[in-house]
Amino acid sequence: MDKQFSVIIQLIKQSRTNAIRAVNTELINLYWNIGEYISKKIAQSEWGDSVVTELAKYIQYNEPEIKGFSDKNIWRMKQFYETYKDFPKLSPLVREIS
Repeated sequence: MDKQFSVIIQLIKQSRTNAIRAVNTELINLYWNIGEYISKKIAQSEWGDSVVTELAKYIQYNEPEIKGFSDKNIWRMKQFYETYKDFPKLSPLVREIS
């Protein structure tokens, strides 16, 4: 019986691993998309640098349960996007890492 049960344990562990990978991939895509949006707004002079701080405060005030979007983290998202955007073969891989 132990061998049969261990198969079930392996299935559970594999599903957990797959779920974590999926969540991580989605988070990376979110950070990429936020970074891209902010980078383009700033490049087009629609937004100034201070908007990132305003955005972080807006998120914190209007959606206090959403964590991880401080001005420093949002700047990192922009930097992440700008670092990899010009590498067409690399950028999809970076977004799939989990």
